[in-house]
Amino acid sequence: MIVKVRTIVRNNRRLTVREIVDDCGISVDSCDAILTDNLHMKCVCAKFVPRLLTDDQREQSQTITHNLFERSCGDMRFHKNIVTGDMSWVYRHDLETKQQSSQWQRPTSPWPKKGRQVRSKTKVMLLAFFDSEGIVHHEYASDRQTINKELYVEVLRCLRESVC
Repeated sequence: MIVKVRTIVRNNRRLTVREIVDDCGISVDSCDAILTDNLHMKCVCAKFVPRLLTDDQREQSQTITHNLFERSCGDMRFHKNIVTGDMSWVYRHDLETKQQSSQWQRPTSPWPKKGRQVRSKTKVMLLAFFDSEGIVHHEYASDRQTINKELYVEVLRCLRESVC
């Protein structure tokens, strides 16, 4: 029975336990035991990535990485010249945590009261650029602003001025 289950799974790795049970005519518990204990398999989900690279893109990425690695081995200060960036949606204002709102008071004073806060519904795009020492430049793009080539050109122009 183990061989039959192994053959079925090798032919189609996306089958559910129910489908394997129907094909083999065994119980769900037996099928699960064969898969996990005998064949040492587990069902895992595929990881979502933004997009899959073509062979040319993968090769180009490896070449660039290799060149950067070679340059970094030759010059110990090379990493200080690298500026990287990231963008993320953030709320227009963040809530104050319980720790941040704490205050010193006397034992006889009444407990401070704080109304329940609701997170801001408006978001903005934060574009942040870093080097080895910290943030070099940051900008906010409003939720109504289109994130396009013109915005990036302007942001990179401002980044260049910040770095210089």
